[in-house]
Amino acid sequence: MSASSLHVALAGNPNCGKTTLFNLITGQNGYVGNWPGVTVEKKEAKLSRDKSVTITDLPGIYSLSPYSPEERVSRDYLMSGEPDVVIDVIDATNLERNLYLALQVVETGLPVVIALNMADLVEKNGDKIDTRALSKRMGAPVVLISALKNTGIDELIAEAKRAAASKDRVPEHKFDSAIEDVLEKIEALLPSSVAAGKRRYYAVKLFERDRDAAKLVNLTKEGAATVERLVKQCEQDCDDDAESIITGERYAVIAHIMDECVKKAPAKMSVSEKIDRVVTNRILGLPIFLVVMFAVYFIATSSGAIGTAGTDWVNDNLFGEGFELFGMSFPSIPGAIEGLLTAGGASPLVSSLVLDGIVAGVGAVLGFIPQMFVLFVLLSFLEDCGYMARVAFVMDRVFRRFGLSGKSFIPMLVSTGCGVPGVLATKTIENEKDRRMTVMTTTFIPCGAKLPIIALLMGALVGDAEAPWISPLFYFLGVVAVIVSGIMLKKTKLFAGRPTPFVMELPSYHFPSLKSWWLHVWERVSAYIKKAFTIIFASTIVVWFLSNFGVYDGAFGFLPDMAGIPEEFTDYSVLAMLGGAIAFIFAPLGFDSWQATAMSITGLVAKENVVATASSLLHIADGTETDPNLWTAFAGMFPTVGAIAAFGAFNLLCAPCFAAMGTIRAQMQSGKWTAIAIGYECAFAWVVGLMINQFYLAATGVFSVWTVVAVIFAALILFQLFRPMPKDAWKDDEAFAAAAA
Repeated sequence: MSASSLHVALAGNPNCGKTTLFNLITGQNGYVGNWPGVTVEKKEAKLSRDKSVTITDLPGIYSLSPYSPEERVSRDYLMSGEPDVVIDVIDATNLERNLYLALQVVETGLPVVIALNMADLVEKNGDKIDTRALSKRMGAPVVLISALKNTGIDELIAEAKRAAASKDRVPEHKFDSAIEDVLEKIEALLPSSVAAGKRRYYAVKLFERDRDAAKLVNLTKEGAATVERLVKQCEQDCDDDAESIITGERYAVIAHIMDECVKKAPAKMSVSEKIDRVVTNRILGLPIFLVVMFAVYFIATSSGAIGTAGTDWVNDNLFGEGFELFGMSFPSIPGAIEGLLTAGGASPLVSSLVLDGIVAGVGAVLGFIPQMFVLFVLLSFLEDCGYMARVAFVMDRVFRRFGLSGKSFIPMLVSTGCGVPGVLATKTIENEKDRRMTVMTTTFIPCGAKLPIIALLMGALVGDAEAPWISPLFYFLGVVAVIVSGIMLKKTKLFAGRPTPFVMELPSYHFPSLKSWWLHVWERVSAYIKKAFTIIFASTIVVWFLSNFGVYDGAFGFLPDMAGIPEEFTDYSVLAMLGGAIAFIFAPLGFDSWQATAMSITGLVAKENVVATASSLLHIADGTETDPNLWTAFAGMFPTVGAIAAFGAFNLLCAPCFAAMGTIRAQMQSGKWTAIAIGYECAFAWVVGLMINQFYLAATGVFSVWTVVAVIFAALILFQLFRPMPKDAWKDDEAFAAAAA
């Protein structure tokens, strides 16, 4: 530690309030969620009140044994020598479970300060914690805090600065004398290069046969053989394996600590436990979740809701006819920009680029922000108050039947905001097969960018983009796609294996702090706005160029300026040629026009582009997803209602936007697996679209060879869904084999 800097590491169990504390003391807006692995990689920021102090937020973990990516990241950082002091954040309402990690952190020999978070809830429950006695037993200072209510924080930081001055501190807690004798003998075998404060840590790890620790210590062959002999003898004496012996000793220490330091109030059922008896009920849990999600989308997107009213006002005024404020009239954004361009003498080409390309494209996306804001407010509240943690628990029972675990549901839940963080959240899934399968399916869940597509589709289908059942319908279409894909893929050799075990703490229900709630909402909304002014901005320019330049009467150029060109000049554009060249792919789905194909192509860049491209290509001035004129023109491109629904299914289920594709590539770390993931998503979406269109045509008495193909695909899907799991499906599952052994 230099004289001018201090590095503080935040460690703790999932849901202990660690990231809330990090946000509070640094002023950052790190993601806060009530499930494991919200922080997968360490995050760093300066302490708000002292820029010489660097705070590192480590992933939430249960131990320092590297069984998961989060545990490896945390342990590697703690043992790197970079942190000067560790603040171990403990959920004081679950003290016994949280002390298991705290003992291990103390064993590292680093200066440690224990932060008993949620102290206000402990007091409310009537429990008493003797912090002085606890500090003595743990061998580390103990501070009562509440990150949610900002109490005890100054004392915690001051204690951390004092603790950082102490080095090579030896842990106070001791195991059974027989185990201590073995650990002392192992310590004596360690090379002198191991610091005094870390000798016990490495002795314990060598006892547990931790390979990573053994590599760092680099014992001689004779020393390693002696350690193995000592451990085997101890295992015979205790009639247990080494790791279980250490685990049992730690819990024995914790039991003594709890007896000495904690006085529990008479047992009574808490409010959270009473609520959980209903919302996590085996029978009621899933229906309650469905009702809650229906209510969320109904409030955010139904007619007369705040979000819808805001979207209508933005579309009608900011990007429509203009508005009045305080008795003064203001032009719309397109009107104001058009006036500036006219006054500046801009050429028709520049005016078209700015108004028809940039303003129309970006405006169609920005107009949807009010509805998205309300949706994110509701979803963030459910996450921060603790309900979504229960949903993950409930969905674990459901997903496990289909070969996935509750850990796979968490990325899908995050994807309701944006697919990028949803794909990133798959890092917490230890099993490689489960992680890859989750990456492939998580973007089936409609993200915020797909909501304009849903509104446009329903406007074209039923003439009401605000019907209350619209958004929930497509949300559950995504869930069904995930479940169907999970069942089918789990029965293939690429993904066969037992689902990853799902362990998590269920936090007490609480009203989220307004600051963290706002930061959570703003993180999602700002990401959407950022994408509007980067990826979508660039793509609208490309789409404008492709749709306004082309060949007419043997000449290439800016089509609107060409003499004698028909009003529908985009039919001669480069985009029309490109769309027409591949439109045959979508003919069985009922849409083979170049315009519909072009919308699907631009939707791969950013899903919001579907509406923006529709507005541009259909020549609907300032058209948005709630514009009846756009609904009519859009519906006119398709021969049947089935074709419209097939178009929607394909664009909502196919490969996500470029940003999410890039994230998939980063998570897969393989070009081959990235191609498999994107290829499967597109193929699955195409098959679903085919079945929707062909079965609709068959219902109206129209049959073709594609009807037979649709029936074959449906039969294959049903066969894969209902055939028994192959007997050797788990034969190569090394993780399960090791656990069984």
